[in-house]
Amino acid sequence: MIPALVNPHSSPWPVLPAGIHPATLKQIEETFAFNSRRRRLFVGLRSAMKALHKAGCRTVYVDGSFVTDKPAPGDYDICWDPAGVNPALLDPVFLDFDNSRKNQKSVYGGEFFPFNFQVEPGKTFLDFFQNDRHTGQPKGILLVDLTCEPLV
Repeated sequence: MIPALVNPHSSPWPVLPAGIHPATLKQIEETFAFNSRRRRLFVGLRSAMKALHKAGCRTVYVDGSFVTDKPAPGDYDICWDPAGVNPALLDPVFLDFDNSRKNQKSVYGGEFFPFNFQVEPGKTFLDFFQNDRHTGQPKGILLVDLTCEPLV
């Protein structure tokens, strides 16, 4: 279940409370795909999750303005667990970081990072995603277990 959004640190809009919150794609759709822009982003998010799952990915973490109360988010951010992923089946765009990940956004509407990649020494994307970029304070992200999702 996705918890109610909060704003304890005066972020520009409410965010998920600190922690990693399990969610299904259906819950994400019901909670965050509430206008036409968000619905378009959700279509890309679902498509990306299908592609990652097809390559063997079992877990993704969802972040970005899409999982906040921002009325018109620019995109969503995903960090994904590379354990068990078959590189031959992985869409190469998931590893294309050129031009501020322009190709990732063009294909799927979001940005993607293996969760263990380091943003800076000692700080992985999984850690980085759990900090509010506006306030520097902890915030939450969503965990989607792709092994439990109907991704047909």
